[in-house]
Amino acid sequence: MSNIKNVVVVGAGTMGSGIALVSAATGHSTSVVDLNAQVLEKARGEIEKNAARLGRKFFKDDPQAAGALIAETLGRVKYCAELEAAVREADLVIEAIVENVKIKQELFKKIDEIAPQHTIFVSNTSSLSIVELGSVTKREDRFAGFHFFNPVPLMRLVEVIKTDKTSEETNASLLAFGGALGKTCISCKDTPGFIVNRLLLTIISEALGMLERGDASLKDIDTALKLGLGHPMGPFELMDMIGLDVTLNIMQERQARNPSDLSLRPSPTLVKLVSENKLGVKNGEGFFNYK
Repeated sequence: MSNIKNVVVVGAGTMGSGIALVSAATGHSTSVVDLNAQVLEKARGEIEKNAARLGRKFFKDDPQAAGALIAETLGRVKYCAELEAAVREADLVIEAIVENVKIKQELFKKIDEIAPQHTIFVSNTSSLSIVELGSVTKREDRFAGFHFFNPVPLMRLVEVIKTDKTSEETNASLLAFGGALGKTCISCKDTPGFIVNRLLLTIISEALGMLERGDASLKDIDTALKLGLGHPMGPFELMDMIGLDVTLNIMQERQARNPSDLSLRPSPTLVKLVSENKLGVKNGEGFFNYK
C-alpha cells in the first residue's frame, strides 16, 4: 500500500493536468501548481472535462454513480499559484514543467528548502538526467524519475527511474504509488531516454531519415508501421501527439551527451518545423494539419 496521500503536481500543462486528474481520481489529495493563471484555468477546464469522461467510462449505465465519482475527484483537486504554500504538506512533488535542466533545477532547489523532510521529489522528464536534476537538492535519496505517457488517463505505463542515490524505500514507495494510480510500473536505470524513448528514438530517427532521403512519404511510413508492425500510430502521427518541440529536445539532449556521434544529429526537418512553431496537435500543425 502506498504511504503517499498528498500530491503536488507542478506544471499545469497537458501532462500536469493529466497526472493531477489520475491522482485525484484514485483518492489522493492533489494540488496543481502553475504561476500562469491562464494555464491554471485551462487545466481546471481539462480536468473537469476529463473527470466527466472517466465517470461515464466507469459507470456508463449508472449516472448517479458517475456523478459521485466526478464530484469526489474534483473535490480532491486544488489549484494553486503559490508554490511554497502548496508543497508544505506534500508527501510527493511531481514536476511536469518545461524540458530544461536549469529551469527544473531552479524549481527543485527552491522547494527543497520548503518541503517536509519526508517529501519525495520526482520528475516527469522523458529524457533528462535524473541524478543531474536531483543534484541541487539535499534529498537525493528521495529523488527519482516518474515518467508518465500522454494521454495520462489512458496510458497505463509509468517508468520509474532509480538513480544510484535513490533509496530502496523511495523506490518502493513510488512503485506502490504507481500501482495505486492503476498504472503498470517498470523500472529503469538513469539512462538517456529510459526504456520507451530510447527505443522510440531509433524508429523516429530512421523515419525522419527516410523522409529526408525521399525513400517514402510520411503517410506511407506511418501506414507501414501501423499495418506492418501493428503500431497504433505511425512515427509522424506520434511525434505530432508528443509535440515536435519535446521530440527535438530529447534528440538534442541525446546529442549533447554524445557530441562526437554525428548519427545523433537532430533531424533538419524537425528543427525547421519547430522554428516555424509547428509543434503538432497542441498548436494545430506539425507534420499534419489539425486546424
